[in-house]
Amino acid sequence: MAIIGDVDRILARADAALSVPFVNRMILIVTLLAIFVHFSLRWSGLAAVGGFAAADLSLLALFVVGGVPILAQLLLKFLRREMGADFLAAIAFVAGIWLGEYLAAALIILMLTGGQVLEAFAMRKASSALNALASRMPSVAHRKDDKGEISDIALDDVAIGDLIAVFPHETAPVDGTVVDGHGNMDESYLTGEPFVVAKVPGTAVLSGAINGDAVLVIRAEKQARDSRYAQIMHVMRDAEQKRPRIRRLGDQIGAWFAPVALLFAIMVLYVTGDSTRFLAVLVVATPCPLLIAIPITVMSAISIAARRGIVIRDPTALERLPTCQTAIFDKTGTLTYGRPELTDILPGPGFVADDVLRFAASLERYSRHPLAMAVMAAAKDRKIAAGDVARASEKPGQGLTGVVDGHDIAVTHRKKLLATDQENARLLPETSSGLECVVMVDGRYGATLRFRDTPRDDGKSFVDHLGPIHRFKKIMLVSGDRESEVTYLSELLGIGKSLASQSPEQKVAIVRAETAAAPTLFMGDGINDAPALAVATVGIAFGKESAVTAEAAGVVIPEASLATVDELLHISIAMRRILLQSVIGGMVLSVLAMGFAAAGYISPVAGALLQEGIDIIAIANALRLALRHDIASDLGGAG
Repeated sequence: MAIIGDVDRILARADAALSVPFVNRMILIVTLLAIFVHFSLRWSGLAAVGGFAAADLSLLALFVVGGVPILAQLLLKFLRREMGADFLAAIAFVAGIWLGEYLAAALIILMLTGGQVLEAFAMRKASSALNALASRMPSVAHRKDDKGEISDIALDDVAIGDLIAVFPHETAPVDGTVVDGHGNMDESYLTGEPFVVAKVPGTAVLSGAINGDAVLVIRAEKQARDSRYAQIMHVMRDAEQKRPRIRRLGDQIGAWFAPVALLFAIMVLYVTGDSTRFLAVLVVATPCPLLIAIPITVMSAISIAARRGIVIRDPTALERLPTCQTAIFDKTGTLTYGRPELTDILPGPGFVADDVLRFAASLERYSRHPLAMAVMAAAKDRKIAAGDVARASEKPGQGLTGVVDGHDIAVTHRKKLLATDQENARLLPETSSGLECVVMVDGRYGATLRFRDTPRDDGKSFVDHLGPIHRFKKIMLVSGDRESEVTYLSELLGIGKSLASQSPEQKVAIVRAETAAAPTLFMGDGINDAPALAVATVGIAFGKESAVTAEAAGVVIPEASLATVDELLHISIAMRRILLQSVIGGMVLSVLAMGFAAAGYISPVAGALLQEGIDIIAIANALRLALRHDIASDLGGAG
């Protein structure tokens, strides 16, 4: 196993060295120059040099300078058992040199490098999501000792219980709890929610959060390797390593066409004994529509998408989108606007709605829950001033607790109250659809606050048409939010299956399992969605709050709109249709040309030129996509 691993690493390094776009561009330029010199010397009538026709010397130099790297690239693919469209071209190239058909061999290099340069242009390399994640974390932490002195230590040396100072605008290195200082932290990179969370002694701090203007001292609750940010990085790394290698459409078609064409050429050689016919068949069989028409079509689709405000990071996503059968969506900011609003305050006996709202809003400044913004916004609208908060704490599953103006305040949920305080639970109003939280004041039932996270206007129509129009067989809602919220939204939008309270690790497991059953489309925002985006067949990052999410996704839609997603689906369908037309049409013409070449009517050079003509037809068809202006959403507008 170790030997296999070493071989794979050697192949990977060799592939990286030989696949530099700059190298292929230079070979293309040298090839064009060599062909130009060849015809110039032929027309000049220069005599033979060293036993070779002078006109062929430039081509022989080309084979050394350009042919060797090209053959090395194709050899690496062969060693990885990737016999695609260009494998046949490699055989034709070697045969052309062996038989002295140098111009035909040069034209094959022109076909190969032209296709690779176009492919490299269409497949611009995306930066690593792991690098984006790692760049946000500090390499050192500021440890505060018993004497109050601060010293820098390596991040891995932070121990549980250490006091760590987080300076203004720095990133929190570990998970912890504030023990000194008052300030704010931006946790949007972790949660996908675009708001800062106030911090006082007792409030929790997540690694990866960016500090505001004040110095905060936190007590480390976990080591750096066990903190939340490190866990997300671990899941992301695992997702990238286990991401299935999906073959391009051109490679899939070429995998069966190349051996069939090669077998036919060998049969022609066996029957006729004419090696020139053998070479001519190989040259016209070289499936250049696969090598050139595909990247041209993809670039046209990328251009159309860019005009619609869609960023295509991985062009293969356009090929795979029409094959997706399962749509999996995150909730907040994807199928909803991500802005919950307080709709009702139902006070308990002896309490006034505005008083309870003031207690809740004062405490919610120190919460990272999406409902916190809605509570604070409602208090601001009613011109309710915040109270004095002496202490605040938010433990998972326990709700938010603290002291406001000398009163013990708890913002919790119905389920916890029913399980722990039957006396106050009897005062709760009837349950309703939507979101809610319960406010307790000095141990008494204060009020129930009800919210609505408004679904996107086009959410229902978008979900409804995925099956009939785009042939999705399964639609799922997978969210980290609480069950009542997720169930309410899934019922409202008609989504068949919903899963609530899912961590990034659980989301990855769900998406990976669904992808094993059928191609998947996952759409979400926030760093917590990045691993799931990476393991899905196609990942769409919604919104522009998280650069890491964009790094992990194949497609980014900065201006969040389900109508734009629908446009993307239609662009991918149109691209695949035109792509298949170009490829299949071009290959049909190649097959016809193979018959004429086998009969001796087409020479190798004429075959190479004929193949270039077939390329032009295929490319012209591919460019039709860039001229289309009729691709539009079924939803009728942005949402």
